Amino acid sequence: MTPVFGLYTHIRANRIRSVLLVAGLFALVLLVGWAVALALVAVGDASGAPPEALAAEALDTYVLWTPWLVLGTLAWVGISVALNTRIVAATTGARALAREDDPRLYRLLETLCISRGMTTPRLEIVESDALNAYASGLTRKQYAVTLTRGLVERLDDAELEAVMAHELTHIRNEDVRLMVVAVVIAGVIGLVGEIVFRGLRFGMWRGGSSRSRGSGGSGSGSGGGGKGAVIAVAIAVVVILVAWVASLAIRFALSRAREYLADAGAVELTKNPDAMISALLKIQGNADLARAPASVMEMCVENPRRGFTALLATHPSIEDRVAALVRNAGGRMPPETIAPEPAPRSPW
Repeated sequence: MTPVFGLYTHIRANRIRSVLLVAGLFALVLLVGWAVALALVAVGDASGAPPEALAAEALDTYVLWTPWLVLGTLAWVGISVALNTRIVAATTGARALAREDDPRLYRLLETLCISRGMTTPRLEIVESDALNAYASGLTRKQYAVTLTRGLVERLDDAELEAVMAHELTHIRNEDVRLMVVAVVIAGVIGLVGEIVFRGLRFGMWRGGSSRSRGSGGSGSGSGGGGKGAVIAVAIAVVVILVAWVASLAIRFALSRAREYLADAGAVELTKNPDAMISALLKIQGNADLARAPASVMEMCVENPRRGFTALLATHPSIEDRVAALVRNAGGRMPPETIAPEPAPRSPW
């Protein structure tokens, strides 16, 4: 792989990787479609066919489904993209913030946008004591930067500017659009998997019972058919589970890489790594938005996870992000967070 130097080459390389990852998500949707076809063929089998024959029949069915599966997924993504800003606002309770409501915030945001020739997005506020922020929208007309009331009240101007610059970087890098598409496609995989599992749980056993009653329990050939169908269904279930886990891994990979780049972009815009560090340290432990679903928390400047759930975190830890800013951007920890050196021991 070609070595990466500088922020912009990092961004370019990350965009290429992101496109490949989204393509991988779409491939997983197609794989899940084949697994669904296999499960349906196996459940409906009454001929005692072996697993390989069921797989061949499922492939024929899947080839017929593929165009509709692709069109359906694209339509679902399009609808979700079109309604994204309304859905996000409805789930978080965000409302538009007029200029006269808080001229200071508009001044900070406009200064950042002018420095990069960006169209100034809308400002929105969530009436919550939590300290968090997110960017939303997929077109220039939709772009918005949303802050919580707690963030506005507890951060100073330099820290607020750093958080806004972080969210503006997400907009500049088209992270919001990519994450919405990734979340929607991964959601399709999860939804299809849940439908299949529920169908197998409530439908397959009923079908199996009725076939047993109809055969009177005397057909030896039905036992072989049942075994082949069970193997085929087991393969379908494993494929769907693997696809679901892989879709989660791809979402996490997209989110984590982009948070580091957004922090770096904030420093590039503000030329103040210390403000970004200070803001992150204040946000740490105070970022929970009670009303926001998981898909919205993935868009926030911080998505806290603790304990075992930290393995599924979509964001790097605050400690890792601060360390990266200190190491790569020349940032310094606030004096109050640095433990004093122990006094030298007296020889007496």
